[in-house]
Amino acid sequence: MNKKRMMNRRTRTAVFGMIFTSLLAGYILWYHIDLQNRSCTRQLFAMDTFMEFTAYGRDSGEAVEEAMAEVRRLDALLSTGSPSSEVSRLNASGSGQLSEDGRILLESALTIYEETGGLFDPTIYPLMQLWGFPAQEYHVPSEAELAEVLPLVDASKVRQSGAEVALAEGQKVDFGGIAKGYTSARMMEIFRSHGIASGMVSLGGNVQVIGRKPDGSRWQVGIQDPDGPQGSVIAGVEAEDQAVVTSGGYERYFEEDGNTYIHILDPRTGRPADGDLKSVTVVSADGTLADALSTSLYLMGSGDAVEYWEKHREDFEMVLITDQGELLVTQGLGGGFWSEEDYTVVGG
Repeated sequence: MNKKRMMNRRTRTAVFGMIFTSLLAGYILWYHIDLQNRSCTRQLFAMDTFMEFTAYGRDSGEAVEEAMAEVRRLDALLSTGSPSSEVSRLNASGSGQLSEDGRILLESALTIYEETGGLFDPTIYPLMQLWGFPAQEYHVPSEAELAEVLPLVDASKVRQSGAEVALAEGQKVDFGGIAKGYTSARMMEIFRSHGIASGMVSLGGNVQVIGRKPDGSRWQVGIQDPDGPQGSVIAGVEAEDQAVVTSGGYERYFEEDGNTYIHILDPRTGRPADGDLKSVTVVSADGTLADALSTSLYLMGSGDAVEYWEKHREDFEMVLITDQGELLVTQGLGGGFWSEEDYTVVGG
């Protein structure tokens, strides 16, 4: 009798132990999931645009804070508007030694300059100044002024050996066409160093994501309607571990005597781009490349842009919006592109 009671007691103890262990395991699992789904979203104004940072994970807060600090550091390093920046000092002296970030950016810019036949030119800053875009003191230059400044826009004259760089006389560099892409790529490195497997940064028209959203779906990135009000979306793409960068003439421009002058300047003519495109969106795992190509393809026009993609389709996908309102979408986007408008898939 006593022996039977003892067995029952032991049985009850074992059962309660298993229940407690199960509950504890469930709590630990729930707590782990809660930590993994912890999120942090912050906003910042830097590099002349509003930015947003979102991260999901145990260290999301630390990751976002470090990312924002890195943006501030890169902005101070690369801003042409700050006399103390590395870029401004280089432009003032004509030569010098670059930081690791400056070296990587210049090497990347010169590579893309070669690959795009000179359409992406980091020495375009004297031309931007002539038109008044950096200081927003707009000016339509005369033919004589263009003839004087245009020879300075030629990246083939730049000499770089590692960190050492020398510009031709009168040349000035500007990383504005590539800096945000490089910055968003750095944000992803920071996020990964904190164990972030799901996150997003939006730097104006530059969006880059890491992984998928916490619910397992891919990120949805909208494409601005170039003819609509700010924030209106004409289409969108799904993204995972990719950058989505959009450039268009609607972003920055000024009007004078009934004419509109956009900020995307053609280094071949010295004048604003005058092709058949209103908007170019580039999707790539390489944020720096996506940033540079969004401008270069805009300058190419739809025909040459499609031809360029055919030769480099392993590096990026794109969405073009023509001045006739036609949407051209490269084949590789597949079901990851969505729009209520009709569109044409290019690429065989």
